[in-house]
Order: sequence, then C-alpha cells, then structure tokens
Amino acid sequence: MNEEIFLCSICNINSGTCLEDCKFCSQSVRYKADIERYKQKDIKLIQEEAINARDNGALGFCLVTADKGLNAKTLEFVCSVAKAVQEVAPELRLIACNGTATLEQLLVLKDAGIKAYNHNLETSETFYEKICTTHPWSERYETCQNVNKAGMVLITGGIFGLGETTEDRVSMLRSLNSLNPTSVPINFYHHNEALDLTPNSLTVEEGLELIELTRKSIPNAERIMVAGGRELMFGERQNEIFEAGANSIVIGNYLTTNGRAMNKDLDMLKSLNLEVASKVK
Repeated sequence: MNEEIFLCSICNINSGTCLEDCKFCSQSVRYKADIERYKQKDIKLIQEEAINARDNGALGFCLVTADKGLNAKTLEFVCSVAKAVQEVAPELRLIACNGTATLEQLLVLKDAGIKAYNHNLETSETFYEKICTTHPWSERYETCQNVNKAGMVLITGGIFGLGETTEDRVSMLRSLNSLNPTSVPINFYHHNEALDLTPNSLTVEEGLELIELTRKSIPNAERIMVAGGRELMFGERQNEIFEAGANSIVIGNYLTTNGRAMNKDLDMLKSLNLEVASKVK
C-alpha cells in the first residue's frame, strides 16, 4: 500500500459539560466520570496544541465542544478559536465538531475559516434509542445534511463495540454512505467504569474486518479514519489497520483519553513505508 496517510489532531476546547445521556460518552454530566471538565480552554493553549499538531504532520485540526449542539455563546467561542488558530497555524484545515447545527450556524462557522464539520451518526437509527434518549438519531442525520447544504466538507462516522448487532453496523454504514461524506471516522468504544455500557468485546480480527467493511460500504469516501479507541482496540497490531483500508488516523490525545505519543505513530508509518499526506486533496 503506497497511499498517503492523512493525520488529524483533535482539541477539546470545552470538556465534560454535556447534559445529554449518551451512554457511551464520559463527557455527559449524568455519569460523573472522572475526567477534566472546563467551559472554555485557554486560547493560547489551543494555539500551542495546533502548532504541535502541525509540526508533527497533522493537516486537520478539530475543535470539539461538549454539548448537544451549537448555541450563540458556543458559536462565538468556536469562531474566535478558529481565527486564533489561523493566526499561528494557517496550514491546518480547521474542522468543527460541535453537535447538532443549523444551516445558518454552519455558514457562520464557514465564514470564520472552518472548512469541515464532523458530526457522527454513532450507530444505526434503530439501535440509537438504546444508547441515547435525550435526542433522536434523526437530528444527527439532519445536521449532516445541513453540512452538505452549507458546502462544507462532511466528516461523519460512528462507534463500533457498543453492543450493536451486525445488522445495526450495516444499517449505519448504509446511512453514512447516503450522506456522501469525504471522511469517515471509525471509533471503537473505549469503556469508562462510570458508564453503563459493558466493555467493548470486539477482537482485533473483528475490528480489522469492520474497517474493511466500512471501506467497501462507503467506496466514494476519500478517507477512512481510525479514530478513538485505536490503541486499546488494536494494541501492537495497529499497523494492520492500513492494509484493512484505513488511510487516516488521529494523532495525539483524544477527548477524555490519552493517545500514544505522536512520534510513535510517525515511526509506525515510516516503518510501513507510508508517507504522511502533506496537503489536502
């Protein structure tokens, strides 16, 4: 495989304040998970993280907030952060991940320099009501449609290992494909003891098969990204995800869990003779 690998870094600019009851998410205040919580990360710290991500090969930099969706205050903060990041790392493609959003809100983000929006479907429409009761799956799908209407790059994916069936996985992938996303982030459930769900029981082989299935089910996606849970899911076999069809990964830390050191991922790619993408297609 000689395809370039797209690297993305995520920045939790607002942490642990969500009122929703998504059973897989430690950022919900309902479960009292032992995580760091803050309303607004210091902009200078965000700038430092952006510079570090760029210097380690990241092309994407995602600004994540922990709420159901955008409101006026959050929208203003995200836009101010976007402008601050562009001042120090204009090479980065800015991505926002701020929950449900209207077309009007997305156009404001776009005007602030944000090129892409990430909102995951998480799972199938049928299974979703078993893991979240405070908002419907249809709102997530509608937000993705709004991203397309806004002329932004759509990033949408889901989580495997929540207790869903094979049929649920196929259904989710069909729904994702119908949205024609540019990038599809695949997450593998990383259990927190404060959450009600049982730990992810998927094997490494099953995880690799799910990457293959995602690539096959969404053939027009430019990128299949292995995101949250990669280190825990694949351990010493992380190098196999690329042969399975992944061509993008998140480097550095995740929202509430630690990733491995960025240099280790770079060393892994070098050992596989895989080039780091230097520009967005």
